[in-house]
Amino acid sequence: MPKAINYKANSIVYFRGDTSENVYILKSGKVSLNYNDIETGQEMHDLIQTGEFFGVKSALGKYPREETAVVLTNATMIAFSVPEFEQIALQNTRIIMKMLKVFSNQLRRIHKQVRNLLMTGANTNDPESGLFKIGQYYLKSRKFKQAVYALRRYLTYYPSGKYASEASSLLEAAENGTTGNMRNISHAAPVQTGTQLTEVAKAYYNAVSLFSQEQYGEALKEFQKIIKDSQGGEYEAKAQYESGRCFFNLNKFDQCIKHYTMMIQKYPKHPDLVDALFYVGNSYERLNNKDKATGFYKKILSMAREDMPVYRKSKKALKKLGE
Repeated sequence: MPKAINYKANSIVYFRGDTSENVYILKSGKVSLNYNDIETGQEMHDLIQTGEFFGVKSALGKYPREETAVVLTNATMIAFSVPEFEQIALQNTRIIMKMLKVFSNQLRRIHKQVRNLLMTGANTNDPESGLFKIGQYYLKSRKFKQAVYALRRYLTYYPSGKYASEASSLLEAAENGTTGNMRNISHAAPVQTGTQLTEVAKAYYNAVSLFSQEQYGEALKEFQKIIKDSQGGEYEAKAQYESGRCFFNLNKFDQCIKHYTMMIQKYPKHPDLVDALFYVGNSYERLNNKDKATGFYKKILSMAREDMPVYRKSKKALKKLGE
């Protein structure tokens, strides 16, 4: 059951990077959540008010803490396990609404900061640098899932790019859930081409940022707009693939299948063709159509190299289906 815990001034509730399943509500005293600003790197301080909860996202999401919780004055807080907190939240809609408001504000702030990073400084020179920077930023912030996504995108579209070697090293670190040897990896200052990022490129990386933050509905709108406006350009092909991923993550499996079917007909040599086939197969599996799912997984095995992640995923999926 929930328990009250007393903390003395200047003590630490948890450090950034800690893993814990506790959610806290401040009963009395003052607590500050300290974290680094995305854009400036400056340490920021969010003061927790009496009656407010903290530590929710990392506890519910089961990922490391993103901030350090510092006790400023003698304080008492109530610690809940995740099941205890969920039970209380379900019985009190005010808590749910407050959570949604807090998370919405945080997501808007993060999205704005990531977008600003893409539009300023090194990232305004070329789209290749912009995509690499996204992966680099997420890895440095220990957001490994997002880092893997961005770095795989980079290596797909720029396999021989100027950051390909570094991107491969960063991707390996992200897949292993570590930041790797970041100190020995350059900050990848882009080549000064004098070419500004086009509007469609800005829109694309804006959508990538939304997808990385798991805002799939908003990302889909942006990708669909790119498809409509770019009319066969480089970013239409990229946006086509990402739109299918959005449909899949929104659990719209029929639409995912339909979308990728049309994409493959239009771009039979799309660089993400095999991955698109996997999403089609996985969508059929989610729709309980075992025969069609099996057919797509087997097709992937005939097309992909054995060292490719999609090959291993397809083989695992077939084994799960009893093939």
